Amino acid sequence: MKEDEMLKIVVPGSTANLGPGFDSIGLAVNRYLTLDVRLADAWSFAPKTAEVSGIPRGTDNLVYQVAAETADVYGRRLPSCAVDVYSDIPFTRGLGSSAAAVVAGIELADALLGLQLPREQKMELATRYEGHPDNVGASLYGGLVIGCFREAGVDVVHIPQLDVELVAIIPEYELETKKARGQLPEQWPRERAVEASAVSNVLVAALLTKNWELAGRMMAADLFHQPYRRQLVPELERAEALALEYGAIGAALSGAGPTVLVFAEPGQGERLARRLRPHFPTCEIARLSVEPRGSRVYKLAFEA
Repeated sequence: MKEDEMLKIVVPGSTANLGPGFDSIGLAVNRYLTLDVRLADAWSFAPKTAEVSGIPRGTDNLVYQVAAETADVYGRRLPSCAVDVYSDIPFTRGLGSSAAAVVAGIELADALLGLQLPREQKMELATRYEGHPDNVGASLYGGLVIGCFREAGVDVVHIPQLDVELVAIIPEYELETKKARGQLPEQWPRERAVEASAVSNVLVAALLTKNWELAGRMMAADLFHQPYRRQLVPELERAEALALEYGAIGAALSGAGPTVLVFAEPGQGERLARRLRPHFPTCEIARLSVEPRGSRVYKLAFEA
């Protein structure tokens, strides 16, 4: 990167799990984290939108920490940069804000150091940092990602587009992933684990074959996490009932919550959002779409 150049890094947000696809299914959505990066004498991160107003401004920023760790993996050192940060991904609401930052950090290190990492290697780095492949996979690849993380590595199936419309019910309150994970049991009996994984398998098959009624049933049949998190997100039960009443595909927690996503067949999103809005007066009701493209980096001319 030269003194008269600027990097623009764009990373989509994501939803994960889609009900029973716990820690393994991610879907990119059209909310974005954007970084404008210039060489500077010291590292700084300047928030430019309300969603990121509280981010750390220096090397304690997550984007920097991931970028520095990526540089270390390859025995390199990052040059100092000034970074303007824009985002319309709500923070700690279950729409992949931290995963987007992880992917942005890897993209930042790759671009600054000219590593030219293949996407598969970026996926490996992001998954090992995040601990699971769903949100980071969606942010990196776009579209629908089904991933498996084992000690042997990360395996991913990428479907660029999923033919659904999304309505997000976004509560005012935040829910930290750590607190939401604290509700989950440490172990499941074998019979319950088999049933839970079978439900997840059928969900994937239903989505890919556009069997929307079956997909909705599988979202509601999740055994991995939603039964334990309902007490933290009262909007979920109401959204599930309304999804049935209004003919939607189904509803599911977005990631760990508290955002609830209601899935609709193509052409039904606007009507669904309009009908849901009066039932959740304290929530933002937002129409979202599937983002088919993942993270991208642009090198632009910069004039000081």
